[in-house]
Amino acid sequence: MARVTVEDCVMRIPNRFDLVLVASQRSRDVSAGAEITLDRDNDKNPVVALREIADLTIDIEEMQESLVRGLQRHVEIDEPEDDGIEEMLGEGLSLGGEAVGLGGPTEAVAAYDDETAERMGMQIQTGTDSNDGGFKDVDATELAGEQ
Repeated sequence: MARVTVEDCVMRIPNRFDLVLVASQRSRDVSAGAEITLDRDNDKNPVVALREIADLTIDIEEMQESLVRGLQRHVEIDEPEDDGIEEMLGEGLSLGGEAVGLGGPTEAVAAYDDETAERMGMQIQTGTDSNDGGFKDVDATELAGEQ
């Protein structure tokens, strides 16, 4: 009886490998307590699964989706991350006692004192010598002279 059922199932699922996967998934579901859509007739779960596939009493697409979900190791769930950006954008971010929004400071930012800079992990360089490894604006004539 199982051989005739397999031949009938190949008409429903042409690929025999897919047929084995779907039938085994349905057989596991029946073993786990899923409701059988046909009379058992003293058949074991794999034969019942094949008969259900042959008679189209179960949704084959749903069984294939269930099989894929069962074999997945990592399931990604698309949930928005709550990192507080909305709050910072709406209220403005506070840096050193001054509010800063998307377009920059909402009011003129005063010079940071050493305590505020240290708390924020910043280093403030004092002095007027701009040649201590900083960047400076150059024009094309200076660049041509370096070559």
